[in-house]
Amino acid sequence: MPRLVSCGSRNKAYDDFVLAQTNKRGDDFVALWIDSEHPVKDIERTWAHLRNKDHWKTPAGATDDQVLFMTTCMETWILADQPALHEHYGTCLANSALPPLHDLERRDKGDIQRRLFRVSENCGNAYSKGKPSFEILGKLTPATLETHLPSFARVRRILDERL
Repeated sequence: MPRLVSCGSRNKAYDDFVLAQTNKRGDDFVALWIDSEHPVKDIERTWAHLRNKDHWKTPAGATDDQVLFMTTCMETWILADQPALHEHYGTCLANSALPPLHDLERRDKGDIQRRLFRVSENCGNAYSKGKPSFEILGKLTPATLETHLPSFARVRRILDERL
């Protein structure tokens, strides 16, 4: 069974990945699942993105399919599943503030996060990081995300192949 390990900061997650990659056994699949923080030029060239944006080196033996991006951030996933947003927030959701779903992964992280805060600001359970964000995340529908987010479709493809 797969095991997810929360690592804390972005740099700590990278350090933990390097250690796990170094110590993996046989055909174990070790992956780094993080926000891309920026739009990604080529979703299949993940280490190039991380070298360019974070100045991280590709660990020995690591491949691009070991980096799983939430592009540009977790909030992109949440905004992509508008039916789940409507279910979670109900009629207080500010529909006019929702971004178009076309090229959602090309939007800046700050814009995505501001929009999510704005669409829910009039709700008693307005969006915030932490437990509330994971509550919404748990309501998202993979098929909906796959329709609107190429990076999510990539993650799903890789996990289906590897697990």
